[in-house]
Amino acid sequence: MTSQEAARELLREFPVVDGHNDLPWALREQVRYDLDARDIAADQSAHLHTDIPRLRAGGVGAQYWSVYVRTDSPDPVAATLEQIDCVRQLLTRHPEDLRPALTAADMEAARGEGRIASLMGAEGGHSIANSLGTLRGLHGLGVRYLTLTHNDNVDWADSATDEPKAGGLTAFGREVVREMNRLGMLVDLSHVAATTMRDALDASSAPVIFSHSSSRAVCDHPRNIPDDVLERLPANGGIAMVTFVPKFVLQAAVDWTAAADENMRAHGFHHLDTTAEAMKVHRAFEERHPRPVATVSTVADHLDHMREAAGIDHLGIGGDYDGTAFTPDGLADVSGYPNLLAELLDRGWSKADLAKLTWKNAVRVLDAAEDVARGLQATRSPSNATIESLDAPAG
Repeated sequence: MTSQEAARELLREFPVVDGHNDLPWALREQVRYDLDARDIAADQSAHLHTDIPRLRAGGVGAQYWSVYVRTDSPDPVAATLEQIDCVRQLLTRHPEDLRPALTAADMEAARGEGRIASLMGAEGGHSIANSLGTLRGLHGLGVRYLTLTHNDNVDWADSATDEPKAGGLTAFGREVVREMNRLGMLVDLSHVAATTMRDALDASSAPVIFSHSSSRAVCDHPRNIPDDVLERLPANGGIAMVTFVPKFVLQAAVDWTAAADENMRAHGFHHLDTTAEAMKVHRAFEERHPRPVATVSTVADHLDHMREAAGIDHLGIGGDYDGTAFTPDGLADVSGYPNLLAELLDRGWSKADLAKLTWKNAVRVLDAAEDVARGLQATRSPSNATIESLDAPAG
């Protein structure tokens, strides 16, 4: 049996739980939620990384759908609700393939039925608008993790890619973590500053997750996880779900991106400008300096190191499909997971190791968070604290 055949056989029993997929945002941006125009029951490879045939081909058994909205959204709560509604519409349209899931038991039930467990994660604390009541509302609608920040700071937590302001978590930020523990909502530390990671680990009584982050020791990007944080995961019980985004996993891609962004600024454009004039400048740069290409091996290098730092019980996968313009060779879309498992098998990972990576660890973490929540709900009432009451300047 080849490594590829062995990988596919394993995935039939222990499919992938992927921590982060931005399909709802892609559907918003491309077709404003016209699900007939992007029917994921059919091949959408011309437009998307994700559709049901490729999820099946990739051996995906559970997906956290990101209900992300931009940090500069004029009404982020309303936009998040629209994202949640998109996921619900997808579940209604495709009941034979997608199963709503709120709990670890739901995930196992979906696996038994041969359907893809569909969970939701909100990407960025701006989605709760500094309100614990809004946080509870999102949980009530089915959101099972909150990424504390996205690319920009929130009032109560520092992002990995913004200038430090809070120094990690503020008092209100720690209260957000405690309330998430009480609800059974996973604390997601992707996108946050290392100081925020450490503060959240100090504050959380439940396992945390990194829904789509890789190793900072292997690729020095602030979106990745430092070793000292990875080394704390065994005591916490959480998991780090490796991501595939080339500029987070390949150092040459990090350096290339920095140079490309500087070139854009030198020509008077914001580095995220996608107007025709800006893209002409960017394409000229790319012609002179070809974009470095990550591979399956690049991602496996991260997993090898993360395993050394955190242990096999604390790893998972979070591809970030439909949330990135570029993907590694061999991991072009959601059908590519068998290629990663085959690479790991060739590196000596056992089938028991891979079963933990793909399925068991992620299910265990959600189950543990639910267990913590049951204990806390027996002793603690919902928090009605406000950011003004906890973070007001002294005097």
